[in-house]
Amino acid sequence: MKILIVGNGGREHALAWKLTTEHPGRVICAPGNPGMAEIATCVSADPTNPEALFQLAEHESVDLTVVGPEAPLANGVADRFAEGGRRLFGPTQAAARLESSKAFAKSFMARHRIPTAAYEIHEEVDSALASLSSGRFGYPVVLKADGLAAGKGVIIASDQAAAEQGLREMLVDQRFGAAGATVVIEEYLVGEEASFFAVCDGHTAVSLPSAQDHKRAFDDDRGPNTGGMGAFAPTPRMTEAIRSEVLDSIVKPVLAGMAAEGAPYVGVLYVGLMLTANGPKVIEFNVRFGDPEAQVVLPLVDDDLAPLLDAAVAGELRGHSCAMRGEPHVGVVAASGGYPGSHKTGLPITGLSAAAASEDVLVFHAGTKQTDAGLVTAGGRVLTVVGRGGTFAEAIGRAYGAMSLIAFDGMHVRTDIGRKADAPLSDGRRPAG
Repeated sequence: MKILIVGNGGREHALAWKLTTEHPGRVICAPGNPGMAEIATCVSADPTNPEALFQLAEHESVDLTVVGPEAPLANGVADRFAEGGRRLFGPTQAAARLESSKAFAKSFMARHRIPTAAYEIHEEVDSALASLSSGRFGYPVVLKADGLAAGKGVIIASDQAAAEQGLREMLVDQRFGAAGATVVIEEYLVGEEASFFAVCDGHTAVSLPSAQDHKRAFDDDRGPNTGGMGAFAPTPRMTEAIRSEVLDSIVKPVLAGMAAEGAPYVGVLYVGLMLTANGPKVIEFNVRFGDPEAQVVLPLVDDDLAPLLDAAVAGELRGHSCAMRGEPHVGVVAASGGYPGSHKTGLPITGLSAAAASEDVLVFHAGTKQTDAGLVTAGGRVLTVVGRGGTFAEAIGRAYGAMSLIAFDGMHVRTDIGRKADAPLSDGRRPAG
């Protein structure tokens, strides 16, 4: 099987790492990154351009295309491939609205009685401010830009002043551009967070290992939201009972609802969950593998991944399962100083080879670039170091031990990734495992 991977981040490097073990010499990445170029063929291409990607797949006689980031899906790449008779793993533009429009996702969940936080949708700042003043939501309150904002379009406001400022930044100052022209005001949920993944074929779902992300920029979940500063898997919070409840109360209704509305969902469904006292509730949907969750989830997939994805595209997942490994994995992101705000690029990176050679460690590139002078930074999130161990403490130690070998000017790393895995649950119990 010849496979095309669309994207150039850490998630796509993890996909390339997994799929090249199954189909060595048969994986193409568009456009890829320096880490992916070490294990696969990288070609220059605009990952947001559906027509360019289709023509590349045609030219290379690709059997299966796997899309990493959300933008190509929101732009309709799956529709173009279906029109041209080529197999692509990922949802259509209409189905991708579960991520590309927070307002659509919330309304969809209301229509199909999928548990989520209470919400309101606003396009005018005056009505949004009036809603805050009504006291319906209390504080803290969550403000979400409707459209795609690279994982950074969420503000958690602790009081009225912060909420009003956030609304004005979105609706008046256009902090997130067109993505923030509509805002969702949402109840702040309390509980344990988890990320649930399912491979879907439009009517059937196969669950993958669960994970937990760390969105805030600084230790102890402080600072602004980012695209993710690290993750661990599998999360002890996702018991078998909760997994079954998520499938029955969320994933299956999503598949039934999307099919009923004429947009069957094919691809990975990422469900960002809050495990509340009243059961699991949806924080958000993503329509692709998470980043950096993919970097810790994919190493846990013990079966070959390509046949599972291909069966999903064919609508033939019924009867399929996914064998999983049990060892804890912890992924730590090295980010540029100033991320998620302005940051420098083009800074030399040292120590990558030594880190990658460490025992039970994987290094996935994200924002890197190869130059004549060597490897340099080329983005906000530069790379992810993943450690594996018999316990979470071992996995954490290996990830941070390898990370200590890497350096670039201004490098920022959270020091508490994975600590929650061994923290008591909200009811005081210790997590199992």
